[in-house]
Amino acid sequence: MRWALVKVSLAVTAMVVVAFAVPLGLVIKEMARDRAFANAEREAAAIAPALSITTDRDQLERVVASAGSDDGMAVHIPAVEGSGDEQEAAAVEIGRQRATDQDIEATRKMGRASTARVPGGSALLQPVALSSGQIAVVEVHIPDTAVGKGVGTAWTVLAGVGLALIVGSVAVADRLGVRMVRPAQRLVRGARELGEGKLGARVPEEGPTELRLAAVSFNSMADQVVQLLANERELAADLSHRLRTPLTVLRLNAASLGDGPAAEQTRAAVAQLEREVDTIIRTAREAKPQTAAVGPGAGCDAAEVVRERMEFWSALAEDEGRKWRVAGVDRPVRIPVARADLAAALDALLGNVFRHTREGTAFAVDVHNGEDAVIVLVSDAGPGIADPEAAMSRGRGSGTDGSTGLGLDIVRRLAESTGGDVRIGSSVLGGTEIRIWIQLDDREGAPLRRGHRGAVRRRRASKPVATAGRGGRGASV
Repeated sequence: MRWALVKVSLAVTAMVVVAFAVPLGLVIKEMARDRAFANAEREAAAIAPALSITTDRDQLERVVASAGSDDGMAVHIPAVEGSGDEQEAAAVEIGRQRATDQDIEATRKMGRASTARVPGGSALLQPVALSSGQIAVVEVHIPDTAVGKGVGTAWTVLAGVGLALIVGSVAVADRLGVRMVRPAQRLVRGARELGEGKLGARVPEEGPTELRLAAVSFNSMADQVVQLLANERELAADLSHRLRTPLTVLRLNAASLGDGPAAEQTRAAVAQLEREVDTIIRTAREAKPQTAAVGPGAGCDAAEVVRERMEFWSALAEDEGRKWRVAGVDRPVRIPVARADLAAALDALLGNVFRHTREGTAFAVDVHNGEDAVIVLVSDAGPGIADPEAAMSRGRGSGTDGSTGLGLDIVRRLAESTGGDVRIGSSVLGGTEIRIWIQLDDREGAPLRRGHRGAVRRRRASKPVATAGRGGRGASV
């Protein structure tokens, strides 16, 4: 918009300058010509009084020399024929003749001034009546340099003024364009920030009327979005709070189970469930989401989280006779994800293994640390997932009892918050393999945004996909 306005202003101003400058330049040229001929007429008029008094050569030469135009002026006096007492007088020619004899005779016969074209310029021919009744002709040479004197300078000044007008109009149009473009750019930037989850993004209500009204509408929409999200968080907190009563009853019943591994596992599961409910309530009431870690050094050690959660689930695996293994957790693996979020994602995937496979089904967790990404693989030897796309749909799940798809949705949102994704495939154990691709920070130290996911996937397609049981040492926890 800004450059379009500048181009329009440039074209219009250039047309106006040309429309005025060209005729004005021609007028200046004509004025210079008229000035040169007017000077020549004055010089010729200065000789006329002397010619009316005398035709003596010596006196006329002195008059011409006193006029300072002896080189550019000529006087042509015709011969006078004598009769009776009068003496015959010869023709007198003073100065350099440039006009032709025909032009001089034509001027003498017409009795009025005329101009003739001569080499190097023009000649003004002025007739003057003598005392003898004859007509003398005064010739004044007007060189071309005199006709164009000052025209080049005037045209240069005119061109400079025209250029200054064009530059000034472009500068004014640029300022007007900035005044229009900046509010539009702020509106675009605000919309982008709001789309990225920055709910505090607002646009100054400045600029032209249309853009100011657009800014007002955008701010109103952003306020409504914030209000809707706040209502949603309050609703989630309220619904989660309703779970406290049955959890309290469940905790009391678990406390009465006595001692034993099963009782301890039940009480640990109830305590974990209470902590998760509390986390949901606190997160729902906070103004910002807790999905991705923010700031330098934020995140967690994926290897440590995997070891911790596998220690929790291993007890249940032993009770159900499940073989399990974990690999790639012998060294720290930093990822830009909050510890609680990664733990929730692992619990969701491992919980699906226990919930949707028969007892005795083996499972494994592998962590692969790459240059730009960390891959977490959760595999099992179960029957697999018939429709992976439906399983990834929030609220649908696999269609079996207790399957809503929320667990995989939690995992997907965690991966996408870093610029990665989640894929479902077949594992080397014969069942399902859930691959979590967690994108690390880019070379400049800033996390890749969701809009860069396409480039990440294209880069990923050129790399071999790691699978469970490859490239790592198994270790039981």
